[in-house]
Amino acid sequence: MAEHQRVPNRRRRVLRLAACTLAALVVLGAGAAGYAYYRLNGNIKSVDIDARLGTARPPSATDGSFNILVLGSDSRAGQNGTLAGGDTGDTARSDTAMVVHVNQDHSRAEVVSIPRDTLVTRPECTDATGRPTPAAKRAMYNSAYETGGAACAVKTTEQLTGLRMDHYVEIDFEGFARVVDALGGATVTTTVPIHDQDSGLDLAAGVHHLDGKQALAFVRTRHGVGDGSDLGRIELQKQMVKSLLGQAGGTGLFTNPVKLWSVGDTLTRSITTDSALASVNSLVGLAQELKGIGPDQLSMVTLPVVTAPGDPNRVVPQEPQADQLWAALKADRALPEAVVAAQPQNPAQATPTAPAKAPATAPAGTARPSAKATTSR
Repeated sequence: MAEHQRVPNRRRRVLRLAACTLAALVVLGAGAAGYAYYRLNGNIKSVDIDARLGTARPPSATDGSFNILVLGSDSRAGQNGTLAGGDTGDTARSDTAMVVHVNQDHSRAEVVSIPRDTLVTRPECTDATGRPTPAAKRAMYNSAYETGGAACAVKTTEQLTGLRMDHYVEIDFEGFARVVDALGGATVTTTVPIHDQDSGLDLAAGVHHLDGKQALAFVRTRHGVGDGSDLGRIELQKQMVKSLLGQAGGTGLFTNPVKLWSVGDTLTRSITTDSALASVNSLVGLAQELKGIGPDQLSMVTLPVVTAPGDPNRVVPQEPQADQLWAALKADRALPEAVVAAQPQNPAQATPTAPAKAPATAPAGTARPSAKATTSR
C-alpha cells in the first residue's frame, strides 16, 4: 500500500517541477522581452519637430497618405570621422535627402531625392541653442541642417515642396554601415567602373556584394561617376535603397529572433526620428504600414534641376517640372511622366540641364552645366 502511494507522490513532484520550470521560463521570457523593449526604446534619439516649428506648416493630408523626410548626416563625430574622413568640426550637413511619399492605401511609395547643392530660399530658423538665424536667399539646401538641425531641414523642405513632412528619420555614416552589415550586406550593379580616391571605392563594372563600409563608400562616391556632381551619386543611392529593401525582405527577419534582435538593436542605435516615431511601438507600427512596399512598389526620381544662373557649381529647381512633381505628390498621384522619362538610366549620364537662358544679371558663360561640388563633403 505504501509503495502504491509513493508513485503518485513522485508524479505530483515531477508535475510540480515541470509547472514551476514552465512558469520560470515564462517569467524569464517576459523579462527578456521587457529588457529588449526597454533597450530598444532607449536606443532611439529623437527631435520634437512639432514643438520647434509650431503650427505655421503645410497641413497633413487627410486621405491616409503621408510624407517622411529621410536625411543622411555627414557628421564626423565619433566613428563617423574614421569611416568618412575629413573634418566638419562641430557641424554637420545633410549629405543625402529624400522625400518619401507613401500613398493613401500604403501600397506604393514615391521617393524624390533633393540634390544637396540645390540653391533654395532657406527660412528663418533657430539653432541648437534656441537663437534665431535669419532667412537666406540662394542658400545650399544642405546648409539648413547645419544652420538649425533637423527642424530647420524639415522647415526648409516644407517650404521648398509645399508638403507636410509628417515624419523625420536621420542616419549618419556609422549607423548606415552598421545597418547594412546587420542585414548581411547589399548587392549592387555598376554599369561603369568606379574609382574614387575620396570615398575609397574601387569597383569594376558588374555585380558586387558590398559590406557596410563598402556600401557607405558606394552611396557617398561622386568623383567616380558622371560629371563628378551630386547627381551621379544620387543614382547610386537609389540603387542602394532598392537593394536594401530587397535584402531586408529576403532575410527572414520575423522567423529568426536572433537576426531580428540584431537588426532591431542596430537600427534603433543608428537613427534619429521625430518624437512621434521615437518608440519601438511606433516604429513597428510604421513598418507594418509599409510592409507591402518592396523594390517593385517604389518609384524613385531626382528633383529636376538646372545649372544655377551665375554659379556653374550649383543647381536650382527646373520649372515647371519641379512644381508639377510636388503637386503630384500633394494630390497623391503618380509621378509626372515627363519627370520620370527624363531620369538617367546610368549614373555616368547624370548631369543637370543647362538653363535655357541665363538672366541678364548672370555673368556671361555660366550656362554650361557642371554642378561639380566645390567641397569634398
